[in-house]
Amino acid sequence: MGKVNKDMKFVFDIDKKKYDKFVKNHNKSHFLQSYVWGSFAKKEKGLIPHYVGLEDKKSNLLCVSLLLEKKLPLGYSYFYAPRGFVIDYENKELLKEFTLQIRKYAKDKKAIFVKIDPDIQLQSLNMSGEKVDGIDNFWLVDYLKELGFKHLGFNKRFEHSQPRYTFRLDLTQGIDSIYKNLHSTTKKVINKGNLYNLEIFKNDVKYIDDFYETMLETSKREGIVPYSKSYYSNFYEMLHKDNNSDIYIVYADIEKIKNEQQEKVNNLSIECDNLTSENKKQELKNQINKIEKIINELDEVKEKKLPLASIITTKYGNKVWTMHGGNHTYLRNLNANYLIYYEIIKDAVKEGYEKIDFFGTAFNPTPDDPEYGIFLFKSRLGGEYTEFIGEFDLVTNKTMYVLFTKLVPFYRKAVRKIKKIKNK
Repeated sequence: MGKVNKDMKFVFDIDKKKYDKFVKNHNKSHFLQSYVWGSFAKKEKGLIPHYVGLEDKKSNLLCVSLLLEKKLPLGYSYFYAPRGFVIDYENKELLKEFTLQIRKYAKDKKAIFVKIDPDIQLQSLNMSGEKVDGIDNFWLVDYLKELGFKHLGFNKRFEHSQPRYTFRLDLTQGIDSIYKNLHSTTKKVINKGNLYNLEIFKNDVKYIDDFYETMLETSKREGIVPYSKSYYSNFYEMLHKDNNSDIYIVYADIEKIKNEQQEKVNNLSIECDNLTSENKKQELKNQINKIEKIINELDEVKEKKLPLASIITTKYGNKVWTMHGGNHTYLRNLNANYLIYYEIIKDAVKEGYEKIDFFGTAFNPTPDDPEYGIFLFKSRLGGEYTEFIGEFDLVTNKTMYVLFTKLVPFYRKAVRKIKKIKNK
C-alpha cells in the first residue's frame, strides 16, 4: 500500500463535538456516519463504535469515519463504515493514506475485513434505469479496487447492508418547483386537498404505539420482518434529542368520515333522482358506489381513530431521510401516504435542508414485482433516480474472510426464518 504520510496523523476516539462538526459540514455528510448513530448502534445492536480519522500537522481533521465493530468468535471481529468514509474521494492521496491506516487499525483489532458502501452516485439514470449524460464514477470503483477493496457487485435489489438505489429530491428549488415536478397522480391527491379531514400529528413519543401498529400491518402484508417497538422508540428518542429525527402520523376519525361520506351518498342520490340524462345518472351512481365501498370498509374498523400512515425521519447535515414507515391495511385508498410525504417535504424546505432521500428502492421493477408498489410511489415524488457505487470489503485476513462469507449467509437466512415464524 505504500509508506505512511508523515504530514497526516491517524487519530481515533475523536471528540464528539469535533467529529460531528466535521461530518455535518462535509459534502459527504450522512446520518449513518454521525456520532449519535454510533451510540444508537451500540445500544440497539451491540456494536462497538470507533470514531477515526486523519489530521494534518495543525490537528485539523482531513477525513473521518464511524467504524462499527461486530465481535465474532475466537476474538475476531469485522468493521462496517455505513455510507462511509467521510472523505474527498477525488483526493486519491488522501483516500490511499486513510485506507492504509484503516487496514492497519483493523488488523491490530483482529478485524478480518472492513466494509464500506460510500454515499457516492455511480452514474446518472433516467426513470427507466437507463444511463444518461451526467455523473460517471466508475473510475472510483476501479480505484478502490486498486487500493485493495473487493467490490461486491452492482446488485439490483436489497441484498446488501444499504439500498443501492433510491430517489433523492432537490429541496433548494423551492416548494413551487417541487410541486410542479410532482407526478400527475401525486398532484391530483394534493389538489383535492384533505377530502377526509385526516389529521397529521408530529413529534410525540406517545405515537410510537400507533406507529408500530402501522409497521406490523405493513410487515404482515408484505412479508417483511420489523424491528421491535423499543428499537423504533429508542431510534426516535435518541436522535430527536439533537433534532435529528421527527415522527409523523396520520389519523382517520372513523365516525366523522363515515357520517360525512354517508351525507355525500344521500346528496348524490337526491341529485341522481332529479336527473333526466341517463349518462349523468350513471356517473353519479358510479360515484355513489365508490363512496359506499369506503363506508363498508369503515364499518369494519373497530377503533374510533385509526392510524393510517406513519414515518420516522432522520435529519443530519443538509439532508433528510424518510427512514422507517408503514401504512394500515384498512383505508389505503384515502391516500394518507401522499399527504404525509408531502408534509415532510414541506417541513424540510421550511427548515432549510437541501435534499431529501426517500431511502431505498429496487432497480426498475416490473408491475408484477413485489417491490413495484413502493418504487412507483417514490418515483411519483419528483426525485432523481439515484444509483450508488455499491458495497466493498477491505480484507485483512483472507482465510477467516472466506470462512465468514461462506457460513454467515446460512446463519442469517435461518434467523430470518425464525423471526418470520415468531411474527405470524
